[in-house]
Amino acid sequence: MANKIVKKDQIKNLLNKVAQSSQLIAPIKSDSITTFRPVSSAEAVVLDYQNGVIPPKDFFFPQSEKMFTYNINDPTWDIREVEGVPERVLFGARPCDVKSILLLDKVFDAEFRDNYYLDKRDKTTIVAMSCNDCRHTCFCGAFGISPDTAEGADLLFTDLGDKYLVEVLTEKGEKLVNSAKEFFADDDGSGAGAKAKATEMAKAKQMQISLEGVKEKLDNMWEHPIWDNESLRCIGCGTCTYVCPTCHCFDIVDYNDQSAEGYRYRCWDSCQFSNFTRAAGGHQPRPSKKERIRQRFLHKLRYFVDRYGDFGCVGCGRCLEKCPVNLDIAQIITKVKEVG
Repeated sequence: MANKIVKKDQIKNLLNKVAQSSQLIAPIKSDSITTFRPVSSAEAVVLDYQNGVIPPKDFFFPQSEKMFTYNINDPTWDIREVEGVPERVLFGARPCDVKSILLLDKVFDAEFRDNYYLDKRDKTTIVAMSCNDCRHTCFCGAFGISPDTAEGADLLFTDLGDKYLVEVLTEKGEKLVNSAKEFFADDDGSGAGAKAKATEMAKAKQMQISLEGVKEKLDNMWEHPIWDNESLRCIGCGTCTYVCPTCHCFDIVDYNDQSAEGYRYRCWDSCQFSNFTRAAGGHQPRPSKKERIRQRFLHKLRYFVDRYGDFGCVGCGRCLEKCPVNLDIAQIITKVKEVG
């Protein structure tokens, strides 16, 4: 399908129409913080943002989600699955976050298929937004991600000033365009050139980091003193994992308030927490921050590559911004490259 144009003064009317037939998830700003939230109207949706503090991962892999309920008085325990999500449109995801969803696909849609994740994934149309600017902490280019492309999205919007260029990337995207044809006009052919100029600043502004040789060095750095040195700063708060769009560790808990009814839920966990690997008998294979810091960075830059053929980071820069002791993956990459 050919590229389309949407006038900027019509974008909220378009989103309002989308919200009539699907759940709309979009960026909103509250107390100067931008986050993705379900909205019933486009009135609160922000369009001039850089990225959300928390990635939209939560709408595919929720911070806490009920898996099923049960009744122990029933002979069969009466296990009841929870309802799935409705058809949804995620609007405004940046290219780094779209890439992170593709990485989560490798985890949850692999040898063991996670139906909770896949229900949300299948029912969501992803409308990505190119980056016309970026934070000083962005380095998605290191992982082959460009601010003006969005593999894995269904539509890609690029802000051209008074209008948006809309690239239709999948059948899902085409279906959304066809459902609101009155808001879309054909691109006259000038969109591609205008897009290149619009996103030029984002490409130039982000940090320039090379991953050449990093994975190969990490293959032989299990006992390197870098992990002792870097762990001295870490306070084990887990912030880096909770703002990360690709972290996917979780715990599973059964809840019962001493009645016959109960439920099982899963919630995010973090490899940076001291109890994360503690076994039932008390054995702790990662007893100090050194082992936990090593696990985090080796998983992102070595283990994920070994298992899935891709790095487990997308260069969004959230951990750089939010770590209270300034311990971040960009620093680690640089220091690993300096190892003789």
